[in-house]
This record gives sequence, structure tokens and C-alpha cells, in this order.
Amino acid sequence: MTFHIGLLLFPDITQLDLTGPYEVFIKFPGAEVHLVWKTREPVTVGGGMRIIPTTTFADCPPLDLVCVPGGAGMNPLLNDAQTLEFVRTQARSARYVTSVCTGALVLGAAGLLKGRRAATHWMSREMLAAFGATPVAERVVVDGNIITGGGVTAGIDFALRVAAEAFGPELAQAIQLAIEYDPHPPFDSGSPQRSDPALTAKVRASAAQRQAERQQAVEQAAARLR
Repeated sequence: MTFHIGLLLFPDITQLDLTGPYEVFIKFPGAEVHLVWKTREPVTVGGGMRIIPTTTFADCPPLDLVCVPGGAGMNPLLNDAQTLEFVRTQARSARYVTSVCTGALVLGAAGLLKGRRAATHWMSREMLAAFGATPVAERVVVDGNIITGGGVTAGIDFALRVAAEAFGPELAQAIQLAIEYDPHPPFDSGSPQRSDPALTAKVRASAAQRQAERQQAVEQAAARLR
């Protein structure tokens, strides 16, 4: 049986939000992984890399798992009717509805997180509440068939958790070993809880404009849902 997985691809996506889970997903039994966007034209992602979609919204088959990655480019998606309708439509029949990083906000804007616990990037976590979700400061959150991952590198943890949920922990552990996912970061500064407060403030300041634009888009999307 083919296990259809769809990863939403969009301009200015954080590529690791997509490519981290992709490396795990392609190892699922019977996996057929689709990179889905409005057209099949190459998409320029964060940093300038170009990735080619494998299918379009119109041509995408029904998905067993739909995944929305994040990145700066997801801000416009919060109020993009075509994208939100695609996500909602696929979510109705998907076994798993998932996201990585700020992709969770797109799930929220599609009306899929009301009453659910969810994770996202630490800088945008509290924005989830606007969509009726409960923000959770965890690497991966499972709430029924909704599985959300934290920021960027959490996408690998997330995908391994999906593997365990869908196919059992033995497969997930085998994939983890195969990709030698054994992280030992050189610094203990990967979360605001452990990083130096001055560094956290500096990182927040560097993203202030993007976050302000995101907050505005979230408020607009939440108002539409109400």
C-alpha cells in the first residue's frame, strides 16, 4: 500500500523544515512523498536554494499525511485562501495532520488547531493562542492525529515521532540509526530557556520586523475564522 505524504512547499520556506522531515519520510514503508505547491515552477526558498515541486494543489492525490513546514514565507499563507483550502481539504481525510516550526500557524489559520495542544518555533509560540490552540513548549506535541514540531531542527525529531506513531518505534529507531541522528551541539544555546538573555534579546531584535508582520497576519487570519 502506498503511503502518500505531502509536504507543502512555498517561496521563502526554511528549507530544513522541509528537507529534515523529508529525509525521514522517504524511508517509510510504501512512502510516496509529494512536494506540493500551486505550480510546478521552481520555488526559491530561504537562502536562495531552488526546489522543484513534484505536484500541484490541483493534481495532488489524497494524502495519508499532510505536513506544513515553516519559515518567513509562511506569513502570506495565513491569509491565502487557496493554500488554506488545500490544507483543510487534505486534512479531512488524512491520517495525520502535521507541521514543523511556524507551519503550525498555517494549520491554525486553516481552523485545524482549535482546542488542540501544539508546538511551534519559540518566537511565535504564543501566536497559536489566537487560533484557539494551547501553545506547548515542547520539541514535538501529539494531540490525536495532529502532530506538531518545534523550530527548524525539531523537524527531524518530529518526523521520527511520526514514524513511531504510524509504523511503530522499531522502524523509527532504525531510521534514526540509518541517518546517524545523534546530535551533540557545540553550545547549549538552542532554546531561550538556556541561552544567554542578551543573546536571546539580540535574536529577537533581528527578527522584529518579520515577527510584527506575522502578528498582523495572525490577527487578520484569526478574525476571519471568528
